[in-house]
Amino acid sequence: VQLVESGGGLVQAGGSLRLSCAASGRTFSTYTMAWFRQAPGKEREFVAAISWSGGSTYYADSVKGRFTISRDNAKNTVYLQMNSLKPEDTAVYYCAANRFGVLTRRDPSVYDAWGQGTQVTVSS
Repeated sequence: VQLVESGGGLVQAGGSLRLSCAASGRTFSTYTMAWFRQAPGKEREFVAAISWSGGSTYYADSVKGRFTISRDNAKNTVYLQMNSLKPEDTAVYYCAANRFGVLTRRDPSVYDAWGQGTQVTVSS
Protein backbone atom coordinates (compact mmCIF):
# COMPACT_ATOMS: atom_id res chain seq x y z
CA VAL A 1 0.00 0.00 0.00
CA GLN A 2 1.19 3.52 -0.77
CA LEU A 3 0.18 6.46 1.39
CA VAL A 4 -0.11 10.19 0.66
CA GLU A 5 -0.94 12.70 3.39
CA SER A 6 -2.50 16.13 2.95
CA GLY A 7 -4.14 18.85 5.00
CA GLY A 8 -1.28 20.20 7.04
CA GLY A 9 -0.65 23.91 7.49
CA LEU A 10 -0.26 26.82 9.87
CA VAL A 11 -2.95 27.43 12.47
CA GLN A 12 -3.26 29.49 15.64
CA ALA A 13 -3.47 27.84 19.03
CA GLY A 14 -7.03 26.71 19.70
CA GLY A 15 -7.71 26.17 16.02
CA SER A 16 -8.46 23.02 14.04
CA LEU A 17 -7.05 21.09 11.12
CA ARG A 18 -8.11 17.92 9.34
CA LEU A 19 -5.43 15.66 7.92
CA SER A 20 -6.16 13.10 5.23
CA CYS A 21 -4.21 10.06 4.13
CA ALA A 22 -5.09 8.48 0.80
CA ALA A 23 -4.02 4.89 0.24
CA SER A 24 -3.54 2.99 -2.97
CA GLY A 25 -4.35 -0.68 -3.46
CA ARG A 26 -7.31 -2.99 -2.98
CA THR A 27 -6.42 -4.25 0.48
CA PHE A 28 -6.82 -1.00 2.44
CA SER A 29 -9.61 -2.47 4.56
CA THR A 30 -7.22 -5.08 5.95
CA TYR A 31 -4.83 -2.52 7.40
CA THR A 32 -4.72 -1.02 10.85
CA MET A 33 -3.98 2.64 10.20
CA ALA A 34 -2.22 5.11 12.45
CA TRP A 35 -0.94 8.63 12.70
CA PHE A 36 2.47 9.44 14.13
CA ARG A 37 4.23 12.76 14.50
CA GLN A 38 7.79 13.93 14.78
CA ALA A 39 8.93 17.30 16.09
CA PRO A 40 12.43 18.65 15.37
CA GLY A 41 15.02 16.91 17.51
CA LYS A 42 12.52 14.41 18.89
CA GLU A 43 11.67 10.80 18.17
CA ARG A 44 8.65 9.84 16.14
CA GLU A 45 5.71 9.38 18.48
CA PHE A 46 2.40 7.59 18.24
CA VAL A 47 -0.71 9.79 17.98
CA ALA A 48 -3.70 7.58 17.14
CA ALA A 49 -4.70 4.32 15.49
CA ILE A 50 -7.85 2.82 14.02
CA SER A 51 -8.74 -0.81 13.38
CA TRP A 52 -9.25 -2.20 9.89
CA SER A 53 -13.03 -1.98 10.26
CA GLY A 54 -13.01 1.43 11.91
CA GLY A 55 -14.80 0.00 14.91
CA SER A 56 -11.98 0.57 17.38
CA THR A 57 -9.68 3.50 17.99
CA TYR A 58 -6.73 4.18 20.27
CA TYR A 59 -5.11 7.49 21.24
CA ALA A 60 -2.05 8.83 22.92
CA ASP A 61 -2.93 10.52 26.19
CA SER A 62 -1.58 13.83 24.90
CA VAL A 63 -4.27 14.06 22.20
CA LYS A 64 -7.18 12.18 23.76
CA GLY A 65 -10.33 14.29 23.69
CA ARG A 66 -8.87 16.71 21.13
CA PHE A 67 -8.06 14.51 18.12
CA THR A 68 -10.32 12.04 16.32
CA ILE A 69 -9.14 9.36 13.90
CA SER A 70 -11.57 7.94 11.37
CA ARG A 71 -11.52 6.07 8.07
CA ASP A 72 -13.60 5.58 4.96
CA ASN A 73 -12.75 2.21 3.43
CA ALA A 74 -14.80 2.98 0.34
CA LYS A 75 -12.48 5.94 -0.34
CA ASN A 76 -9.28 4.26 0.89
CA THR A 77 -8.74 7.22 3.20
CA VAL A 78 -7.98 7.76 6.86
CA TYR A 79 -8.47 11.09 8.60
CA LEU A 80 -7.20 12.89 11.67
CA GLN A 81 -9.43 15.69 12.93
CA MET A 82 -7.38 17.88 15.24
CA ASN A 83 -9.18 20.37 17.49
CA SER A 84 -7.99 22.67 20.26
CA LEU A 85 -4.51 22.62 18.80
CA LYS A 86 -1.57 23.60 20.97
CA PRO A 87 1.92 24.82 20.03
CA GLU A 88 3.30 21.50 21.29
CA ASP A 89 1.31 19.73 18.55
CA THR A 90 3.67 21.28 16.00
CA ALA A 91 5.34 18.44 14.08
CA VAL A 92 5.46 16.57 10.82
CA TYR A 93 2.53 14.17 10.84
CA TYR A 94 2.86 10.77 9.19
CA CYS A 95 0.26 8.24 8.17
CA ALA A 96 1.22 4.57 8.63
CA ALA A 97 -0.26 1.17 7.78
CA ASN A 98 0.12 -2.24 9.37
CA ARG A 99 -1.72 -5.15 7.79
CA PHE A 100 -3.89 -6.96 10.33
CA GLY A 101 -1.95 -5.03 12.94
CA VAL A 102 -2.63 -4.87 16.66
CA LEU A 103 -4.36 -1.60 17.44
CA THR A 104 -2.43 -0.78 20.59
CA ARG A 105 1.08 -1.23 19.21
CA ARG A 106 2.78 2.20 19.46
CA ASP A 107 6.13 1.12 18.10
CA PRO A 108 6.74 2.71 14.68
CA SER A 109 8.79 -0.31 13.59
CA VAL A 110 5.71 -2.55 13.37
CA TYR A 111 4.19 -0.35 10.68
CA ASP A 112 5.29 -1.41 7.21
CA ALA A 113 4.09 1.48 5.05
CA TRP A 114 4.51 5.21 5.57
CA GLY A 115 3.50 8.41 3.88
CA GLN A 116 5.86 11.28 3.16
CA GLY A 117 4.51 13.42 6.00
CA THR A 118 2.68 16.74 6.23
CA GLN A 119 3.77 19.70 8.34
CA VAL A 120 1.50 21.03 11.06
CA THR A 121 2.53 24.28 12.74
CA VAL A 122 0.58 25.75 15.64
CA SER A 123 1.42 29.32 16.56
CA SER A 124 0.92 30.69 20.06
